[in-house]
Amino acid sequence: MSEASIPTARIEYLAPGDLAAYSRNARKHSKKQIRQVAESIRAFGFNAPVLINAFNVILAGHGRVEAAKLLGLATIC
Repeated sequence: MSEASIPTARIEYLAPGDLAAYSRNARKHSKKQIRQVAESIRAFGFNAPVLINAFNVILAGHGRVEAAKLLGLATIC
């Protein structure tokens, strides 16, 4: 694979509502887990970004996005 074909990564701040869950995501989070993640975000912020594709579909971080919605966050990274 040549360097020209490697996609570049970047950090963007987006509204949680602008992201779509991956329909084949195997992991399901309980309401309790979402609340726990929300408390962690409230205490420590985001320590790892949510990974999305070019179409704003979540590849990793479904629970963090749901927790951000629960907290009413305007943007996440």
